Amino acid sequence: MSRTTRDLLILAGIFALLAALPFLGLPGWVLTYTARIMAFAICAVALDLVLGYGGLVSLGHAAFLGIGSYAAGILLAENVDDFFVGLGAGMAAAGLYALVTGAVAVRTKGVAFIMITLAFGQMAYFVANALSEYGGSDGLTLWSRASIGGRAALKDRTLYFVILAGLLLSVAIVRLVTASPFGAALRAARNNPERVTALGYDVDRVRLAAYVLSAVLCGGAGVLIANLTSFVSPALMAWQRSGEFIVMVILGGAGTPWGALAGAFAVLALEEGLSLATQHWKIVFGALLVLAVLFTRGGIAGLLDRSAK
Repeated sequence: MSRTTRDLLILAGIFALLAALPFLGLPGWVLTYTARIMAFAICAVALDLVLGYGGLVSLGHAAFLGIGSYAAGILLAENVDDFFVGLGAGMAAAGLYALVTGAVAVRTKGVAFIMITLAFGQMAYFVANALSEYGGSDGLTLWSRASIGGRAALKDRTLYFVILAGLLLSVAIVRLVTASPFGAALRAARNNPERVTALGYDVDRVRLAAYVLSAVLCGGAGVLIANLTSFVSPALMAWQRSGEFIVMVILGGAGTPWGALAGAFAVLALEEGLSLATQHWKIVFGALLVLAVLFTRGGIAGLLDRSAK
């Protein structure tokens, strides 16, 4: 079996399992938490586009998640409850912020890129804290969810499948992009930007396009999170959240078709399980991450590759 076929089968198995969960009679909180994981998995998949394929370590991607959430939350607070209007606004706002800030960030590299994305992320975080009309540092409670076509607000099961569809679409978009000539240019810019420039490509433009697309997907995830939790908060934009996305990508396997997806489920499921077992779960979680980095080179996807040989 070829690696491509195996990867497609793994993705098909993951999505088939997620689609079947609501029909297995599981407690409601399990489905809600799974929906939350799927929404954050969209961000991990989006980040993998710039980190795993583009080699750009961003510590500001949580800002795009938060911008999308606030765009949807503010519209709902102002009685604009159409889901697609909120989705479009959230994705557009995140994409615009990425376009403006990314035009500066992609001109840097290495530690400088990490620091400048962190700075731009913190700027968005402090702006959200200053929005006193929409809750400020306390966050904004949403008293209803968005609706589709003017009908009743999205119910739990419907929203679950909407988030699942968003995750499936995000994975498909990233796979199509990375398999295209643009994806080849992005990977080449990661490995040898000077040669790519000599071939006539504008490395900064290639990286900026990937950065903006990644931000748009994160903005969409923010809209989904806002509707799922009925609450938006500056905490969504904290740099720690961006760090968590990086952990998801690296643990799952950066630059692989399903690694970021697996990493998101592994990290968030592990967090929930450990937090139920002990109040000192972060210590155990940190130790497990260290062991994972030391003994699972290439993440979960890399581990499977080696076991398949």
